Amino acid sequence: MSKQQKKKGKLKQKLTDKYRLVVLNEDTFEERFSLKLSRLNVFVLGGFFSIFLIALTILLIAFTPLREYIPGYSSTALKKKATQLTFEADSLKMKLAVLENFTNSIKPVLTGEIEPESIDSLRAEAESIVINEEMLNATKEDSLFREKVESKDRFPLSNSTNNKTKIVFFAPVSGTISQDFNATEKHFAIDVVAKTGTPVKAIADGTVIFSEWTTETGYVLTIQHTNNFISVYKHNGNLLKQQGDFVKSGEVISTVGSTGELTTGPHLHFELWNNGYSVNPKNYIDFQ
Repeated sequence: MSKQQKKKGKLKQKLTDKYRLVVLNEDTFEERFSLKLSRLNVFVLGGFFSIFLIALTILLIAFTPLREYIPGYSSTALKKKATQLTFEADSLKMKLAVLENFTNSIKPVLTGEIEPESIDSLRAEAESIVINEEMLNATKEDSLFREKVESKDRFPLSNSTNNKTKIVFFAPVSGTISQDFNATEKHFAIDVVAKTGTPVKAIADGTVIFSEWTTETGYVLTIQHTNNFISVYKHNGNLLKQQGDFVKSGEVISTVGSTGELTTGPHLHFELWNNGYSVNPKNYIDFQ
């Protein structure tokens, strides 16, 4: 038998040799507990205990709040707060951008770069008119006629829901019309050329039902008016109103731009729809 085999045999014998672990009472030397062990059993039990201890530590760190006390791990509450603050910062950034666009749009008006419209002069003339109250007093014939009309309309039997109030539309922007309304060519709008950044105004009171970006027509804004009229503004440079906003007639809602794939330059693509059908905006609005 070689020396190497002898060494292996001695190592195997050392690992398998049985030892007895005895616990005695120090005063009476009475045996309390005894256990037969070998070196191999001690190594195996020690290995299993070490693996169990490592696995238990990993589970405690991964699935319990104890990991918050370990350097390098952040608390769950801190992560939620950071996420919430991130969303709030994005919301404030969008509101700030809208406010800056609105400020840049009204800046030419405040600085005098854009001349006031004729409606301001008409308003000033109306304020300067002196009203003679004596001329407003109704005559006897007028009083009888009014009483007769009121008695007829007080309890009307006919359905008056079909009576529609006539709407006065204002031009959304002033400029040169580069392309007219042409239903045969499916151009259900008119294109008005204007400088980039020129304010675009609402043609009448209404509610914004669409205010988003589209690939073909860029920034688009749509307003629902009374009597089932809908106005559409395309290729805007900036949108100053959001979906759900109520706008007044003549209020600035966007600026002229050249956004979208189908644009050929700075202009406003304006559409007017009524009861689901496209109508020629020039029949309702004077763009001159």
